[in-house]
Amino acid sequence: MLDLRRLRVLQEVARHGSLSHAARALNYTQPAISHHIRRLEEETGTALITRLGRGVRLTEAGTALVEHVDGILARMTAAEEEVAAIAGLHAGRVRVVSFPGASLTLMSGALARLKERHASIEVSVVTGRPPESLALLRAGECDLVVSFDYPGAPADQIAGLVKVPLLDGRLHAVLASGHPLQGEGALRLAALSHETWLAGCARCQRGLIDACARAGFTPETTLGIPDLTAIQGMVAEGMGIALVPALVLDAYRHPGVVVRPLVDAPTWEISAVVHDDGPPAAAMAMLDALRTAAGELRERASDPDGDRSRLARSPSCGVVAPVA
Repeated sequence: MLDLRRLRVLQEVARHGSLSHAARALNYTQPAISHHIRRLEEETGTALITRLGRGVRLTEAGTALVEHVDGILARMTAAEEEVAAIAGLHAGRVRVVSFPGASLTLMSGALARLKERHASIEVSVVTGRPPESLALLRAGECDLVVSFDYPGAPADQIAGLVKVPLLDGRLHAVLASGHPLQGEGALRLAALSHETWLAGCARCQRGLIDACARAGFTPETTLGIPDLTAIQGMVAEGMGIALVPALVLDAYRHPGVVVRPLVDAPTWEISAVVHDDGPPAAAMAMLDALRTAAGELRERASDPDGDRSRLARSPSCGVVAPVA
């Protein structure tokens, strides 16, 4: 059987046309390169190179062998990567930063799917919102981020990162029970222009202001509360109204609020973000689980008879749709 190390040497000699250049590429000495070529010629029983001044040229046999070597080494590299990935999954660890709205729904389903497929992967999940969560990813403090943004908003700087779309969905108006508009059908944002709005995190506040600007007014905002479940409690107490994503309302709806769909509803997008230079196998497994969980949410949202699909059953709660 031919020695793979010597085949690799022959490949480099063919690539560079020089024993000395091949030696530098492989970090070998030139005598070591000559030794490997000589032994490979002994193993094959024929000359593989011909010297030409300071360089070398492959013989017909050497050329034929290199053509096979390229495929052999490519398959060996793929095999090594596959084995490394399997080993990484058996002893893997993935650190996730997820914003609270995703932790309520998407993350729970993804963690269940990951446990079914790769029970040995250790997972840690902490709460964080973009852009801070993306900074943690760049700094190596986590392996995967579940992020969100609003169409039309300034894009995140993701140089060196890959954003993988998971879901998008509509936002709805959340009003206190007994609100004069609670019996209305779908509203326009402009019908709520005189209301006091409870804003979410800084990114959600920006999304609210932009949506209202498109509707022709500037909202009066108060109490920047990053927790969308806490905001519903404050709405129930009559402290204002809010925009809340359908995905969050599917997971939790305060009994003291009513939800009204909007004709000109703003939308948001949920994505997973990983490094673009080969994330760990455990992070890729987590990404696959997130995709599966997102698909399950879409199926539940589109099935009006599903026992677990309150979001799909309620006309006031909208649907979650795939990102185009």
